[in-house]
Amino acid sequence: MKSNVVGPGGPTASQGANASIVTATADSLPDQPHALARARAFAEPLIASETHDTGENILAHADAVAAILKTIGGSEAMQAATYLVYACQHLTKPQEVITKAFGANYAALAMETTKLVQVQRQARSANAKAQLLDDPAAQTENVRKMLLAFSRDLRVVMLRLASRLQTLRHYAATRQTAPLPLAYESLHVFAPLANRLGIWQIKWEMEDLAFRFLEPETYKQTARLLDEKRVEREGFMETLRAQLERELNQNGIAALVQGRPKHIYSIVKKMRGKSLDFEQVFDIRALRVIAADVKGCYAALGYVHSRFTPVDGEFDDYIAKPKSNGYQSLHTVVRDEAGRAVEIQVRTQAMHDHAEHGVAAHWAYKEAGTKGYGGVSASSEYDAKIAVLRQLLAWERDLSGPAAQRARDAKQGLFEDRIYVLTPDAAIVELPQGATTVDFAYSVHTSLGHRCRGARIDGVMVPLNTPLQNGQTVEVITVKEGGPSRDWLNPELGFLSSHRAKSKVRAWFNALAMEQTVARGREAVEKLLQREGKTAMKLDDLAVQLGFKAADDLFEVVGKDELSLRTIENMLRPPEPALSQDDYVLAKKARSPNSNAKKAAGGVLVVGMGSLLTQLAKCCKPAPPDEILGFVTKGKGVSIHRSDCSNFRNMASGSPDRLIEVQWNSPKTPDGAVYPVDVAVEAADRQGLLRDISEVFAKEKMNVIGVQTQSVKDNRGGTAWMTFTVEVAQSGRLNQVLAIVAEVPGVRSARRR
Repeated sequence: MKSNVVGPGGPTASQGANASIVTATADSLPDQPHALARARAFAEPLIASETHDTGENILAHADAVAAILKTIGGSEAMQAATYLVYACQHLTKPQEVITKAFGANYAALAMETTKLVQVQRQARSANAKAQLLDDPAAQTENVRKMLLAFSRDLRVVMLRLASRLQTLRHYAATRQTAPLPLAYESLHVFAPLANRLGIWQIKWEMEDLAFRFLEPETYKQTARLLDEKRVEREGFMETLRAQLERELNQNGIAALVQGRPKHIYSIVKKMRGKSLDFEQVFDIRALRVIAADVKGCYAALGYVHSRFTPVDGEFDDYIAKPKSNGYQSLHTVVRDEAGRAVEIQVRTQAMHDHAEHGVAAHWAYKEAGTKGYGGVSASSEYDAKIAVLRQLLAWERDLSGPAAQRARDAKQGLFEDRIYVLTPDAAIVELPQGATTVDFAYSVHTSLGHRCRGARIDGVMVPLNTPLQNGQTVEVITVKEGGPSRDWLNPELGFLSSHRAKSKVRAWFNALAMEQTVARGREAVEKLLQREGKTAMKLDDLAVQLGFKAADDLFEVVGKDELSLRTIENMLRPPEPALSQDDYVLAKKARSPNSNAKKAAGGVLVVGMGSLLTQLAKCCKPAPPDEILGFVTKGKGVSIHRSDCSNFRNMASGSPDRLIEVQWNSPKTPDGAVYPVDVAVEAADRQGLLRDISEVFAKEKMNVIGVQTQSVKDNRGGTAWMTFTVEVAQSGRLNQVLAIVAEVPGVRSARRR
């Protein structure tokens, strides 16, 4: 047994050349000479005169997005991709054209981003602000699609964040009111995403702009309060900043002290969350200390606490214990001699770069090296990539809200009804809550599920029925060939949770049972043919004669004992009627052109006789051009039967002297003449079956004058037998229609009785 899945360190020798699994397409964009200039020149003729539905010129928007990406550390290649994204919708075959001009990687990024933009636009147009605020379900599907798109190509995250920030900036600069669904999505979906990825520079600005459109009066009031004593406050803060920087350096602590910008949304949130007045919010007066190293951070903190009075309960050490998104810093609040509160953050330059730009500071995984992501040591491209993906998963879970909201959502089947786990190649797989490693294997590929024999979660071997948790990395151990265990279908053992996986396992065992049944039926039929000396007969021909589409269909019903071998024997060796040779010759003799034939009722001629009363037998319901024979009845004229009618044979064997030769009056049916015939249909019972078959007859312009149905539950779910009486002008036409009936879903056989 060997692993068929690549682990975190790449494929090992034991995994072989066949080691493979789904993978995210998040490779770095290839560096190309003058890629940015080329991309802009490529897109300019297409978008220079176009505008977004916001009213912003698309080329100007693309220029601004590229500038934002550059500010937060995005590569020139990623900036170039911005122009290709906006050119997509103006190209007839965008993927083909961009691939030819810039390569498949650029084309994939442009197409994935364009697709996501369209999904988000549709979602916003379908949901009003009230729906978004009152019903989290309104944004759930949108967020889910965003998450899966981000996981396929992580660069899409940066492009979407930068584009949304520029859209908000445009509304603010042009003094327009942004649509409420867009502003709400920006504040409650995109800003938390930027926070999770540690890109504070985008987070703060996006929050303030979105809040400005959602609550304009509160925004203006807070801005006014900030501005009222701005000169006095800025003078005090500049004096304090210079004094603290000088004193730190005089005490041998190399540090740079900066003022911190004031973020209106952050201030309002603290005022509401802690029921504080404006002057009580610490964010109003804030400084940031940039130390040379971690040791210098703690030294600076010690001096600050000795120089000022610390506020109880307002100290956090995010260096020793970083936030889940990798943020590191020391936070404290102190009071000066006048009792004024000042918030001070202490960090290194590297921590500051990460706090401002987050994942963008080292977005290219191949360049991450040991720096990793957000303080997480990443010894490989894989580790850095996994760290980013886990932040995306955490972002999705954040959106389910506090405990009360999560409980409410669980009842509605939102967020809590599913989890996201990672493949060893860093692709996100969506599963229902409670899913196991076997569910995971089947979600990746049916064959992987069938051959699953073991699993590792985050590198640790676990039992196959281990429930998975959000964000775990799952590796499946497989064998080359094999199938599932019947234990997997036992609900008490807990191997399977998802309906999809359960149906795949059941289908495998059903197929296995079917193979055994068909093999058993084949063996029985072949032995019968051997006994009857009919080994040269084609099995498919035999099946068709018995009313089946193919030989395997015949073998199936024989293997299930639903069709007696005696039926096949009777077809191969029909019993001879007890007729004398002369009588039989009379019944089958060639029609003489000189015979004295008279026309009889029903379009039938009685050979050698005058006009006689004729009637079509109800037992076999003959119709032109069936081969027919006549039987003289007592008082009811001549009864016309098909030559293969079993009732006719029984009557002929008892009264051979009553046989009489008959024939149809003309090869062509008389105008308007129709004949009732019976059709037998066997099918898998289902809702709408009778309607579907009746529609075939109606479409083929065959009048149905009677229907009899019977259904029986069996191990195939249920079988329906139906007898339709239809009016036909020619029995040959009926065979064509029956071939169409046989194509109706669920129909196993359709034949004339």
